[in-house]
Amino acid sequence: MGTGVPASEQTSCAKGDPQVYCPEDTGDTEAVQVTDSESPEDNRSQNELGYSNPEDPGQLMACYEGKAKGFQVPSFGWRICLAHEFAEKRKPFNANDISLSNLIKHLGMGLRYLQWWYQKTKVEKKKPFIDLINCVPLRQIYGCPLGGIGGGTITRGWRGQFCRWQLNPGMYQHRTVIADQFTVCLRREGQTVYQQVLSVERPSVLRSWNWGLCGYFAFYHALYPRAWTVYQLPGQNVTLTCRQITPILPHDYQDSSLPVGVFVWDVENEGDEALDVSIMFSMRNGLGGGDDAAGGLWNEPFFLERDGETVRGLLLHHPTLPNPYTMAVAARLTADTTVTHITAFDPDSTGQQVWQDLLQDGQLDSPAGRSTLSQKGVGIAGAVCVTGKLPPRGQCRLEFSLAWDMPRIMFGAKGQVYYRRYTRFFGSDGDAAPALSHYALCQYADWEERISAWQGPVLDDRSLPAWYKSALFNELYFLADGGTIWLEVPEDSLPKELAGSMCQLRPILTEYGRFGYLEGQEYRMYNTYDVHFYASFALIMLWPKLELSLQYDMALATLREDLTWRRYLMSGVMAPVKRRNVIPHDIGDPDDEPWLRVNAYVIHDTADWKDLNLKFVLQVYRDYYLTGDQGFLRDMWPVCLAVMESEMKFDKDQDGLIENGGYADQTYDAWVTTGPSAYCGGLWLAAVAMMVQMAAVCGTQDIQDKFSSILSRGQQAYERLLWNGRYYNYDCSSQPQSCSIMSDQCAGQWFLRASGLGEGDTEVFPTPHVVRALQTIFEFNVQAFAGGTMGAVNGMQPHGVPDRSSVQSDEVWVGVVYGLAATMIQEGLTWEGFQTAEGCYRTVWERLGLAFQTPEAYCQQRVFRSLAYMRPLSIWSMQLALQQQQQHKKASRPKAEQGTGLSTGFKLGPKEVVANPSPE
Repeated sequence: MGTGVPASEQTSCAKGDPQVYCPEDTGDTEAVQVTDSESPEDNRSQNELGYSNPEDPGQLMACYEGKAKGFQVPSFGWRICLAHEFAEKRKPFNANDISLSNLIKHLGMGLRYLQWWYQKTKVEKKKPFIDLINCVPLRQIYGCPLGGIGGGTITRGWRGQFCRWQLNPGMYQHRTVIADQFTVCLRREGQTVYQQVLSVERPSVLRSWNWGLCGYFAFYHALYPRAWTVYQLPGQNVTLTCRQITPILPHDYQDSSLPVGVFVWDVENEGDEALDVSIMFSMRNGLGGGDDAAGGLWNEPFFLERDGETVRGLLLHHPTLPNPYTMAVAARLTADTTVTHITAFDPDSTGQQVWQDLLQDGQLDSPAGRSTLSQKGVGIAGAVCVTGKLPPRGQCRLEFSLAWDMPRIMFGAKGQVYYRRYTRFFGSDGDAAPALSHYALCQYADWEERISAWQGPVLDDRSLPAWYKSALFNELYFLADGGTIWLEVPEDSLPKELAGSMCQLRPILTEYGRFGYLEGQEYRMYNTYDVHFYASFALIMLWPKLELSLQYDMALATLREDLTWRRYLMSGVMAPVKRRNVIPHDIGDPDDEPWLRVNAYVIHDTADWKDLNLKFVLQVYRDYYLTGDQGFLRDMWPVCLAVMESEMKFDKDQDGLIENGGYADQTYDAWVTTGPSAYCGGLWLAAVAMMVQMAAVCGTQDIQDKFSSILSRGQQAYERLLWNGRYYNYDCSSQPQSCSIMSDQCAGQWFLRASGLGEGDTEVFPTPHVVRALQTIFEFNVQAFAGGTMGAVNGMQPHGVPDRSSVQSDEVWVGVVYGLAATMIQEGLTWEGFQTAEGCYRTVWERLGLAFQTPEAYCQQRVFRSLAYMRPLSIWSMQLALQQQQQHKKASRPKAEQGTGLSTGFKLGPKEVVANPSPE
């Protein structure tokens, strides 16, 4: 390879195999064990609850042959050896996986979809909002994303590759950029003794570089928003720990918006000789795709000194329209370090010049001035290098940042210019990359203190299983990496006619901005509301003002209409895009013009869906309960009245209970529901109960009486028509699946209990029935499915066979399972709740290799569906349930016995007592 390093200092992979991956034993597909450790006391308390032994490192670390534990790597999180290879390779769900009976049912929809897909892709040259023809393929590589909320994200895989990019809002590119690497150079007594790209890759470009790091001596550890990669350099007595930090800070509406990430390298010398250590961070300008092909890209060095702190680096200018941006690769210059750079090199060449430059003296040549413009079809990259001295038995620290500045954006229709949230603090002229870099490198220590203070109470709670601590924080990746956008809202863009009826609309949107995240990276619709219902717990608990902002946007969209007619794919019926006084399905497609054109979803006419209006009412009251914001509730009250009036027409027999329409008219959009149903009927009764509570707060006695009457009649009908002694039947049709056990049948009760209702004087569903139904779900949908190791299947027949009447009834929906687990915890079935949720975590994160791309669904065998999905954020409802449980226990104990209990940073209780979750 011509590395220039003496042969005696080169090391080969431990198993003598030129391939760097270690295949996992394939004989057993049981869920693997947790990857971290706890004290013996923890083992005892958790094993009593039936949790797995957290001291077992599990199959994800079975290949690790190193001894290094890394510098201050936490005990909890998701840990994997860089040599690990997942044995199970699943495929995306497609038409071949549909049974013949279901294929016949959906034949018309399939033909209409193909016609629509052709029109969209071949005629309009656009990307379909759901592409069932070209699903994102399985890549078991992803790690923690870089970047705050709404400024774009760059995902760095667990093997170190920069591999998933969302710079243009909501639009993903799944591409590993080979030139984007960290390289280490060690020198003793003026001679380079070791130089290695810290990558297990063996690419066909940059062949002069020393690739093929031995993955058996390195591991990755993720606890979002931070991640650690530990490299034990064989034969060198040196351990590198790279800590990746992103400013995801609850209740912070400034730094959490910044498009930055920080890499802190802690280098430990376990030998008796002093060393010079250099880390080089190389980065391609662009991704090497079509956006770069026209050329015209250029790089230039920069230097910024402010408040006694100095940052040096490179600016990579990418002026491609409509959304030009500048990337900054930078490093902190201290009294103990030297920062050098190379402005430009060809990332598709052999890389000989760059490699030899670093090899010669552990530094780069640092030419002055900007590069020439890149030529058509020719790539351009640059690199920044930090060098420090490593004393015998000592350590040193080298600090890098990555920032990107795309301040002004246009969505796919190119109809309007928007400004990202961070421009409020760093300007919108496109020259903020140096300042962002400087700020990140100076502030990251403070960010880490705040992250530790937030996560500490959960991580230190010995009653919680280790897998849950990983799942709770790592699933939060989607709040930033869900195609997320956070925009400034100009004062003159808001409708003046609503200023009187919604007093807080203007202050909330202008102060906190406009927030949108996709239903999924493959299901490209912003703020899909039937799914946000589940995911919203993360937002209301951690960034409550963004949840309120989203609710105001939804209220605005509800009061508008778009009477443009279009054909819906499932039914073939023509109907308007959006009718007034019904909640929209979504706020729009980023490849079109979201907020201006809502309802990108064309499968069903969702104006007749039974769950959307109800979910608005349920979230409004939940948000009021957790924030104590009466102004918000009063603003939403007229909208709640309007959508409930629209919903009334679905109670055709006036028995106080709505009926489903004989098609898939709710979030389970391929699972037909007929007549009164457990899911929609339960949501309806919960929403009616909350209308009673809201009417009392708003002082409208006549409306309170009206909904109290409906509630009384509806409760009787619900119990009479659906309760069978063990659970609530799926629906009231004459079909065999009518008696299916639905895992999500208690969704209404879930929201009631989360909002301080549903028991005692506010009981809606008889508590013994709720508990019995949950026990039945645990017995059938959880324990009788896949040996109890994969969560809860959506539908199970009473004789113990999954309901295969639809393509969704025999799926496991991860976000539904987390919500189910929360409901179990609320009702005192804590052990069952954790057992249920654990199956999903171990399946997704440890068996299927779907870390940081948790899908909407998977089946017992073969397939998954819709990678990187919104709904699993519902795991935060488990945390809310646990905290409410602790508060209840604390309140019921004598004062002298009360301890600190569980905390996520704010107290919860009756709305009369609750203030804002955290001081804003």
